[in-house]
Formats: sequence, C-alpha cells, structure tokens
Amino acid sequence: MESQPSQERNEQPTKEVPHVLVMKPPPLLTLFEDKFISTKFQLLKAWESTLPLHQFLTTHAGSVRAVLCSGASPITPHIIQLLPSLQLVVTASAGINHIDLNECRRLGIAVTNAAGVFSDDAADAAVGLLIDVLRKISSADRFVRHGLWPATGDYPLGSKLGDKRVGIVGLGSIGSAVAKRLEAFGCTVLYNSRKPKPWAPYPFYSNVHELAVDSDALIVCCGLTAETRHMINRQVMVALGKQGIIVNVARGAIIDEKEMVECLVHGEIGGAGLDVFENEPSVPKQLLELDNVVLSPHRAVFTPEGFMAACDLVVANLEAFFEDEPLLSPLIDE
Repeated sequence: MESQPSQERNEQPTKEVPHVLVMKPPPLLTLFEDKFISTKFQLLKAWESTLPLHQFLTTHAGSVRAVLCSGASPITPHIIQLLPSLQLVVTASAGINHIDLNECRRLGIAVTNAAGVFSDDAADAAVGLLIDVLRKISSADRFVRHGLWPATGDYPLGSKLGDKRVGIVGLGSIGSAVAKRLEAFGCTVLYNSRKPKPWAPYPFYSNVHELAVDSDALIVCCGLTAETRHMINRQVMVALGKQGIIVNVARGAIIDEKEMVECLVHGEIGGAGLDVFENEPSVPKQLLELDNVVLSPHRAVFTPEGFMAACDLVVANLEAFFEDEPLLSPLIDE
C-alpha cells in the first residue's frame, strides 16, 4: 500500500520543456552558451544534427514555436513554411534584414530584436568614427608610427566637430543616442526618417538628398530594407559636398559602395568612417589606400557589456513568451 503513491507519481505525465530552434549559432550563443540555460526552454541545435536542414526542420515542425536566429540563419518564407507552429522569431542583433518581416506580419509571428541593448555602443562608435575622420586620428597615428614626423614636419590640420551640421539617417534607438552625443559636442542635428518623430526636437527631412544638402556629415543608422538599399547614392554624396563626411554603423548596402568609392577617390566627398560594407568581409581595395577613410570590421555594437546585456534580453524574451507574458522588446518599425 505504501508504494502506491510513489507508483502513481511515476505514472504522472511530465511537462516537456519547449524547444527553441537554432539553425546556426549566433555569436552570442558561441561566446556565452551558459547564459542560455533555462528551466523554461531548451535549445534545439540543428547544426549538431547529421540530418540535412530541410529534413531536420520537417522532423521537428510540430514542436518548434520559437526560433533564435542570426544573419547566418535567415528567416525566409521557405523556412517559415517548414515551421507551421512558429509563433516567435528572436534575433540577438540590432539589424533585422535577415528576417522576412512581411511574412511574419502576415502570419502573426512575433519578432524581437536587441536594438535597444546595443544603442549606446553603436552611438559611441558612430561618433568616434566621425571624430576620427574629422581630426585625422588614425591617419596621424600612422604618420607617427611610420617615422614621418621628423622627416616631413607638421601634419595637416583636422577639423573640429563642434558647430557641424550632422544629418542622421534613421532616428531610431541608435540614431537617437547618436543625436544626444552630438548635441553635447555643440552640433546641429538634423534627421531623415520614414515619418517625423513627434518627440524629436530636430528638423525633419523626408528626403535624404535634401538632408545631405544641409549637412556637413551624414551618419547612417537606419535598417536595411528594399527601400533603403543604395539610398545613399552618388546624388546624395555629391549633395553632401567635397568637405562632407559619411559614417555608416548600420548596414553596408544602404550606401552604394561602388559610387562611394568613386566619390572618395575623386575628392567629391571629404571622407568616410565605415564599420560595415556591402560584401563583408571583403572591403574595396581603394578604401585601404585612402587616409581620409577610417575602417572598422563590423564591430560598432560589439562590447562585452553589450553582449551580456543582449544575452539577458534574449533569454528574458524567450522565457516571457513561454510563460505567456508580454515580450520585453517586441519589434516596432521605425
């Protein structure tokens, strides 16, 4: 008789921990896998399976309600079609161009990203790149290291940041953080976005060409979409002018890279600070030879502190989803 309760307990069905599909590990997971241990979900690691991806997804189609993705594992209409139970797409990046948002909207699939987590880091990098180009910091460093100071004398003067008119392309969380920093330097901030931001005290430009006409520098902070691809073209750069500076911490393809290289080589714009490129990690050879260009290997948002905060946000979004609580960072179109 005493054994009956124990036997009954053993026969009670156990609640299965839901799966979160990961097709390829994003950098966050590679670096901080221990942060993704949770009692609310477990990771379903497709890359560890010997099955072809299509077959793996078909096998688990009924159980996958959430996906953790990255640029290496885009969420396309085909992937979504293979996952009929999908209700949530989580990305640990600020960018979302690897997710088919239209298809997610159509099917009512929620999407979260980590833009807010990385905003300050991206803004720091953007302003740092702008200052570097204006004050010729990286170029001056090479000048000293190569022993040219004693041989050639004084180095050419740089330009101050204060009083510059800086146009921000995309006044989302990153663009807003850039604007606050520029205000502290005494800059005049202008911005372009799909629509005016009622809370923003800066002049709004519906046309990026007109923004360039009135700006000494452009800082690109918007997302990459079909509409923004090559939005910064030759006409915009010529409008910016021979002293104008372009900084890009968003996505490389927002700028027509070929036309930008030509403008830089021919002196039609004054310089560029670039963290992103069209065909990463390939960088046009001409850019490597220009002293008025500062280059960074797509690291604007990457700091240890930012990574840890992004891990916490990703896990919190997933746990909230599986507990039927509000998501912490649901995607809001800028």
